[in-house]
Amino acid sequence: MLQRTLFRASRRAARPINRIQPAFAPIRQQVGTRAAPAIRWYSDAPPATEAKPKEAEAAPAETKAEPAKDESAQLKEQLEKKDREIVDLKDKYLRSVADYRNLQDRTKREIQAAKDFALQRFARDLVESVDNLDRALSTVPADKLADGNQDLITLHDGLKMTESIMMQTLKKHGLERFDPSVEGEKFNPNVHEAVFQTPQPGKEDGTVFHTQQKGFMLNGRVLRAAKVGVVKNT
Repeated sequence: MLQRTLFRASRRAARPINRIQPAFAPIRQQVGTRAAPAIRWYSDAPPATEAKPKEAEAAPAETKAEPAKDESAQLKEQLEKKDREIVDLKDKYLRSVADYRNLQDRTKREIQAAKDFALQRFARDLVESVDNLDRALSTVPADKLADGNQDLITLHDGLKMTESIMMQTLKKHGLERFDPSVEGEKFNPNVHEAVFQTPQPGKEDGTVFHTQQKGFMLNGRVLRAAKVGVVKNT
């Protein structure tokens, strides 16, 4: 019995081990002579989407390109508008600066002119006193001064000194006296006033030969024209 039991155990151990078929191998069952139908295995993955035609893919690209072009055109238009505004503002700025400088120059000239002719009314009244001094000096004959009358000589010298000092003071403030007959000037209607005309042998026509009243200039402008006599031979 023991030998038989050992022989059976050795035979069982010597039997070949059957290969394990894969779990997903198709199982066929034979019922009689017919084979069992094959089992279908289904995938859980979603079905693949069909490829879209090239035209359909190109259409969205074109729609995206159009808004990009519109945005670029708008930006270009805005940039051009800003450039025009800059040019306009620069032109206005330069004009404003030029107007301001012209205003400054004109204001300076007006202020200077006001300073130069602020004493015009006072000077016009003052020249009458100067004329009186000039008349007083001209009324004293030269032969009377030569007689040796010391009082008359002193009075004459005092009047002459007063006139000289007054004329120097007036000249400092731009008021000057002129006598056209001293240098034999040509008649100038801008600074002379012809009182009479008379022939003078040996003198050219239009020459001033006599001064009835001396003229005055205030800062280069005629304050009072000189009253003169003019030569007229023809």
